[in-house]
Amino acid sequence: MSAVFDMPSPWQRLRPVFTGFDGPLLVALLLLGAAGLLTMYSAGFDAGTRFVDHGRNMLLALGVVFVVAQISPQTMMKFALPLYTVGIALLVAVAVTGVTKKGATRWLNVGVVIQPSEIMKIAMPLMLAWWFQRREGQLRAPDFLIALLLVAVPVALIVKQPDLGTAILVLSAGLYVIFFAGLSWKLIIPVLVVGAVAVTAIVVSEDHICQPDVKWPMMRDYQKNRVCTLLDPTTDPLGKGFHIIQGMIAIGSGGVQGKGFMKGTQTHLEFIPERTTDFIFAAFSEEFGLVGCGCLVLGFIFLIFRGLMIAAEAPTVFTRLLAGAISLSWFTYAFVNMGMVSGILPVVGVPLPFISYGGTAMVTLGLGLGMLMSIAKSRRLIQS
Repeated sequence: MSAVFDMPSPWQRLRPVFTGFDGPLLVALLLLGAAGLLTMYSAGFDAGTRFVDHGRNMLLALGVVFVVAQISPQTMMKFALPLYTVGIALLVAVAVTGVTKKGATRWLNVGVVIQPSEIMKIAMPLMLAWWFQRREGQLRAPDFLIALLLVAVPVALIVKQPDLGTAILVLSAGLYVIFFAGLSWKLIIPVLVVGAVAVTAIVVSEDHICQPDVKWPMMRDYQKNRVCTLLDPTTDPLGKGFHIIQGMIAIGSGGVQGKGFMKGTQTHLEFIPERTTDFIFAAFSEEFGLVGCGCLVLGFIFLIFRGLMIAAEAPTVFTRLLAGAISLSWFTYAFVNMGMVSGILPVVGVPLPFISYGGTAMVTLGLGLGMLMSIAKSRRLIQS
């Protein structure tokens, strides 16, 4: 009889906490994190404590992943509406009393300086997944219109700051949820066609529309300059086109095998601007070449597809939409960052996930990864 009342050992109590992680997802995170640390050591060789701080941020992100993975998806649903509401309130506060730096009003002083737009990267997919979960089985066209309105309000507030990079990430996260919820291709294809026509028109009429006296509707001059610089960065090689030109030089000079660790001349002679943040992919490409870039891209592909597999096997509408949106958000991060460094997209200030320096972005990525871990864990519990 005594065996019935034996107390479980500490390991037996803690084992579910440590064994609930999705192994492949965790391996992908650790490999990308190691690549980030290696690149940061070289790119931040003369940037003070950048390497140490980046390592600390990685540990903080891992801690966030661990904590959030213990929160059930049902509990996450309860936070969706409050978090979205708080995020909108903070964005409005930024518009009214925000802190301005370098011509942008993106921060709010609440004892410490915070950037509320980062909250919306997580609050947006949470809110829309919650909304479509509530409308399960009775979706109508007005439900999608309400979802688009929920996306449009924070995106408009973020664009006004202005912060085009974060606006793109928040917008894409919301659109991914709406797409996975079942938005008809009849509505998606016309938008894609209009976008393709607009891009073609800009390219064809570049000589005229990029003149200094030509104003673009709904866009500020610096945003117009970014697009025009993308089309022809050589028009201002020492000014607006400097970032793109140096990024492409660094990527091209890496060749197939790269120049070797700590041997990147563009990096170490400080030709690459923002080499530890937005343009860290250029520093990586120079030192590790096409082979290294291929391995890095494969790492991101594995991470994204593993997330999509978790989404496909998720037990509820909420978890399926949330996991799908988080996974494809990593695609947006990586594609936009690599695209702007390679000269195929305008420079908009989007970090490379788990590679670029930045504490807030790293914590946000950790939150998303922790949510995916929680969803995978809940699926295993249901199956068992």
